Amino acid sequence: MVLDESKKKQALKKLTQEEYDVTQNAATEYPFTGKYDNFYEKGIYVDVVSGEPLFSSQDKYDAGCGWPSFTKPIEKLQYHRDQSHGMERTEVVSPEAQSHLGHVFTDGPVDRGGLRYCINSAALKFIPYDQLNEAGYGEYKKLFK
Repeated sequence: MVLDESKKKQALKKLTQEEYDVTQNAATEYPFTGKYDNFYEKGIYVDVVSGEPLFSSQDKYDAGCGWPSFTKPIEKLQYHRDQSHGMERTEVVSPEAQSHLGHVFTDGPVDRGGLRYCINSAALKFIPYDQLNEAGYGEYKKLFK
């Protein structure tokens, strides 16, 4: 399902310039500058454009790379080949809003599947665990049991 175009336009108007550049133009925030890099509260991370659930704090870890890193997504994401900047990478995109989130690499913790989702803070909005119900994400509380 793709986010309705009029709803997407409304959501894009609310973004900061950095959020827009990252999600719509595949920009990358500078390492160690994102608000969620060194952030470990209990809750979920959603797409800043659409609000679609992306990652759980339970799957977040410190990869030391300068961006929030996760071992797996909550729901299926989309992936595209990215050959920009002279590198071969796999871009991670949100399914509904088609927001650029970051990249996935195969150098993550082996005991947790071996993947490292290296995600821009500017593409994320954090929903604290104790606010999941009121924010409409109550069904995701089960991730923390």
